[in-house]
Amino acid sequence: MAANNRRMSGKKGAQVGSGGQRRRGLEGKGPTPPAEMRKGHKKNRVANAKAKQAVRRPAPRGRGGKGTSEMVVGRNPVVEALREGVPAVTLYVQQFIDNDERVREALQLVADRGGVHLMEAPRPELDRMTNGLNHQGLVLQVPPYEYAHPEDLAGAAYDDGADPLIVALDGVTDPRNLGAVVRSVSAFGGHGVLVPERRAAGMTAGAWKTSAGTAARTPVARATNLTRALEAYKKQGIVVVGLAADGEHEIGDLEALGGPVAIVVGSEGKGLSRLVGETCDYRVRIPMPGGAESLNAGVAAGIVLYEAARRRA
Repeated sequence: MAANNRRMSGKKGAQVGSGGQRRRGLEGKGPTPPAEMRKGHKKNRVANAKAKQAVRRPAPRGRGGKGTSEMVVGRNPVVEALREGVPAVTLYVQQFIDNDERVREALQLVADRGGVHLMEAPRPELDRMTNGLNHQGLVLQVPPYEYAHPEDLAGAAYDDGADPLIVALDGVTDPRNLGAVVRSVSAFGGHGVLVPERRAAGMTAGAWKTSAGTAARTPVARATNLTRALEAYKKQGIVVVGLAADGEHEIGDLEALGGPVAIVVGSEGKGLSRLVGETCDYRVRIPMPGGAESLNAGVAAGIVLYEAARRRA
């Protein structure tokens, strides 16, 4: 009997359940993250070190100077920027982020593109980098844009044996308008866009997106003084044509658009500034039978560029 008791005492009785932990432990955890995202991996350490250097290193200045580094913040903006080919240095991903569709797409786009560092960072660090903006765990660092020099735009045209076709923006402050102008210049065979260094839109992530990738092949130059840059063009034989609602000529009548020309587009509200307007060889208007008072810079530039391209065909 004692032996039977010993045998029975060895049997396990009722036990508390695991709460599904064992079952969940057998479930898949999704695709393996890239090596750059795996903590402790050599590529992760290298990517982190390069990313820190990129943030701290001051931007060198070229002939046309460089813009400032920019952060694209939030899951949708980051994914859209990557889809549109906006240049990027580093994608910062929050530690323990909820791995939804947008996060997975951002990681896949970075992996497909190559050359973009992946860096995992705690939420407080991302809050600090973005000044407390709602980053949703994704922050994309856009490198400073390298501007061309105003002389480079005309020089590239002459090197190709072509008459320069340049668009200058006077007082245009919306980056989306700049991006739209860059896109139109590319579409109609122009040689670049000239913007002032101050009080004007620059090549931000928003401008890159609106350009639909054409900013990669259409240079944007920056001038310390727009009036002096236009006067330098005139000395090279380039005709400066300003768009104005009260212009003396209609675009369809101006034969100068068929030759070397710099088209100056002012802001939608104020138009051309006084000094820039006085520098222009011609001031032209776009006929608008519908009665609208003005067009935004992107649309106006597209219309005049079409007329210039038609005359050159």
